[in-house]
Amino acid sequence: MKLYDSARGATLTLDAGPTVSMYSCGITPYHAAHLGHAFVYLTFDILQRRLRDAGHETRCVRNVTDVDDDMLRRARELGVNYLDLAAEEMTKFERDMALINLLPVFAEPRATGAIPEILTLIGKTFDQGLAYEVDGWVYFEVSKFPRFGQISHENRFAMLELAATHGGNPGDTRKRDGLDFVLWQPSLEDEPAWESRWGAGRPGWHIECSALALRELGETLDVHGGGRDLVFPHHECEAAQSESVTGAPFVKHWLHVGLVGLDGTKMSKSLGNLAFVSDLAERSEPAAVRVALLDQHYRRDWEWRDELLSRAQSKLATWRSTLTSARSSSLLDEVRAALDDDLDTPGALRVIDEAAHAGINVAPGAALLGVTL
Repeated sequence: MKLYDSARGATLTLDAGPTVSMYSCGITPYHAAHLGHAFVYLTFDILQRRLRDAGHETRCVRNVTDVDDDMLRRARELGVNYLDLAAEEMTKFERDMALINLLPVFAEPRATGAIPEILTLIGKTFDQGLAYEVDGWVYFEVSKFPRFGQISHENRFAMLELAATHGGNPGDTRKRDGLDFVLWQPSLEDEPAWESRWGAGRPGWHIECSALALRELGETLDVHGGGRDLVFPHHECEAAQSESVTGAPFVKHWLHVGLVGLDGTKMSKSLGNLAFVSDLAERSEPAAVRVALLDQHYRRDWEWRDELLSRAQSKLATWRSTLTSARSSSLLDEVRAALDDDLDTPGALRVIDEAAHAGINVAPGAALLGVTL
């Protein structure tokens, strides 16, 4: 199997042993998960299905960021406990992922369930001189990690802009460098707090994923990724803090998924231009939503249009018309070949369409894509 590696900027053969470890950055459950989230997790689902089909075992971990700035701000606005908000939104998320037939993940750990591991990891960075503390805030010092920028390959100016866009607060006067990032911070009066050697507080965003990934999958992950908007700062910072402590490569293969737009702009909770799996599944069958997503290549940014759903439903009708056919072909191997070519799901759908129009039973090919006819 060949996959595009974001850090190396090339399509490369996946270095896969008998068991393939994967970490997909999960949702922050302060608002309903939208179609952009579903597109990311469907990509990892297809990767798992093909690897299992090829005889590998897969262990895919998808975290839940149940304590961070957005989570606490939304809970404050609604006047509810942040964990109650997380539970409500996770119920909706799990329902939507089941609708599009995602495989269960190996583990779905929560940040609040890994505070001891997070504190241990921060302690190691601090003791190794990689971090510093100011007024209860603990920062990772990027100048101590010469490879900072190895994932995104952005210049300093671009990194500062991206940090500002994604809540990195490069203007924080407590920092030695605007790119230094938070490992631990004091909690406000109405926020959850855990005791630490730097005072009561809560973890930063990036350290949560490092601690969870290392705990669940070990020092080096086979595949790690998420939406393309996580390359910097999130994944860059994860790699820096993890590799600084372990001395081992954090990730063999970085997999990043394109962004989904609506009405000319990337889907965003802040803008409210969102489409949801559950809403689309009410207008058609859930399998059509899955097929509509599969019709987009995972690395491409694209925009949701309602006609994609009707086109997917039409495909399903054609595919089902072949179920009584006894004709066989090399369909399954052709679908496998498409998936092995950087998860070319649109190419796999074309193979199935052509076979269906030729009167060949396409159920095996559809099943590999997670579509039951």
